Amino acid sequence: MSSESSNILQFTTYDWALVVAYLLFLLYLGLRDSRRGRSSAEEFILGGRMLSLPGFVAALVTTWYGGILGVGEFSYMYGLANWVVFGAPYYVFALLFAFVFAKRVRSAGMYSIPDMLYHTYDRKTGFLGSVLVYFNSSPAPYVLMLAVLVQVVTAWPLWVCLVSGSAVSVLYIFLGGFRAVVRTELLQFVLMFGGFFLLLAFLVPVYGVADFLPDRLPTEHLSLTGGHSAQYILVWFFIALWTLVAPQFHQFTLSARTPTVARRGILVSVCCWFVLDGITTLSGLYARALLPDLAQASMAYPLLAEEILPPVAKALFFIGMLATVLSTTDGLTFIASLTLGRDVIAKWTGRSDDRAINRYTQYGVLCTAALSICVALLFPSVIELWYIIGTLFIPALLFPLSTAYYPRFAVSPTWTFRVMLSGFLVSFLAFLAGVLNSIDGQAQYPLGVEPMYAGLGMAFLLHFSAMLVERSRE
Repeated sequence: MSSESSNILQFTTYDWALVVAYLLFLLYLGLRDSRRGRSSAEEFILGGRMLSLPGFVAALVTTWYGGILGVGEFSYMYGLANWVVFGAPYYVFALLFAFVFAKRVRSAGMYSIPDMLYHTYDRKTGFLGSVLVYFNSSPAPYVLMLAVLVQVVTAWPLWVCLVSGSAVSVLYIFLGGFRAVVRTELLQFVLMFGGFFLLLAFLVPVYGVADFLPDRLPTEHLSLTGGHSAQYILVWFFIALWTLVAPQFHQFTLSARTPTVARRGILVSVCCWFVLDGITTLSGLYARALLPDLAQASMAYPLLAEEILPPVAKALFFIGMLATVLSTTDGLTFIASLTLGRDVIAKWTGRSDDRAINRYTQYGVLCTAALSICVALLFPSVIELWYIIGTLFIPALLFPLSTAYYPRFAVSPTWTFRVMLSGFLVSFLAFLAGVLNSIDGQAQYPLGVEPMYAGLGMAFLLHFSAMLVERSRE
């Protein structure tokens, strides 16, 4: 999905009033009691570790489901396969995280993923992990998607949309920290579900489902594979490994009131994602049935709303899409800022007092927002950004982080550093080689192997070899 867009949604004065009211209320929620949120580092970073089940579910569901225009594009093009590709693999690994990692993550009592790496291994491994986690937490894809949504209703230049779209979340995250994120996510949760239920309320009674869609859709749209091969579907299960190293899962688990709240929260979240995938996929099917010749499939939802919804309802649906993207943007911005401020700058300077950590994290908010805008301008494609981030950083982090919670499978800090560095370098060099040898815009990777597979293979080989060597010496 590229950033090229135009003024697709035509708003009335009442529509604009609703959007402005939403943004103002969002700022109010984010800035309320902002001074309390900065009282200590634990309060600013983790909300005092008092996140309840409703807050946990709202925060995790919204921050892990931000690619709404990409979902619209895929469901428009491939139908029910959207549920299989962007749903099922992530449910599997989210459940794995709930039953295998959640209790250990919460009981560890750390502040972040890098904190666990510093604690388990050594300073150089923790520092390298911090840098990798920072880029893995990048909100750049969602900053870009947010800008595209702003363009949909304004047709402003991309850079103006990037700056204006980022400004709202930056303000309340800078001042309110973790509590500001959680308070706003509760609102976003209601709006993201409400927007699509509203859209379907205008579609289902008029057109029906069983009697309408099968007659208007290509046959493969109603198959679970969407015409794709089993190998293509399997690839997405590897990409979904992202779940196990996702900063959102770790950060909110660390913030949960108890390990039980974290585990139950993830289980409830999976149920919520299942429902959300269902209503967004169904909306994409209606878009394909009613607007079969779209030139830009990523605009399926906005164009369907323009075609079907009256004023006010159109604005409410747009706010639902905006909430879906903005919730992920602010969640990742905060986590990336925390990583840069506490786990990179504070460790580098040797300052660990609450005041310094809070201040460095605030600096991180500004740096992260600026860097995300620059990256979005450099790579104006959400799908490309997703691919680059997943390809480069999953192989480097998967084994060191997983074994940090299961020490019997861990290797020494020296070997862990090598595993982490090699996983990244092999993925990066394979990716770079493919890009430099592109043919007609298609990257030609060495031996035809995806860079992420090469990186994962190298990381596994080194880690397993290190285990054999170290066990043989015991």
